[in-house]
Amino acid sequence: MIIVTGTVEVDLPDLELFAADLTALAEVSRQRAGNLAYAVGRDTTEPSRLLVVERWQDQPSLTAHLEAPDTRAFVTRWQGRMRGDVRKYDAGNERGVMEA
Repeated sequence: MIIVTGTVEVDLPDLELFAADLTALAEVSRQRAGNLAYAVGRDTTEPSRLLVVERWQDQPSLTAHLEAPDTRAFVTRWQGRMRGDVRKYDAGNERGVMEA
């Protein structure tokens, strides 16, 4: 499993449009083959920052998502206006948070 997580920021005047675009992308992405979860939320400590969490079955599923026309269009539309730190992690030992 691949976990993608991090934060993305835009200038405050752009936040509502950016959040709407990212939420729309999340809704479509949840339907993609290999997507296990895709969530976007506001960071309560920084008004212009959004939190992103994605779970993908495998790298080919994530790659297909990143190469999809709507994902590329989103990146092109916001490139130069969004900044942040989003990383991917390989997860091979999934279990409930209360399990040892």
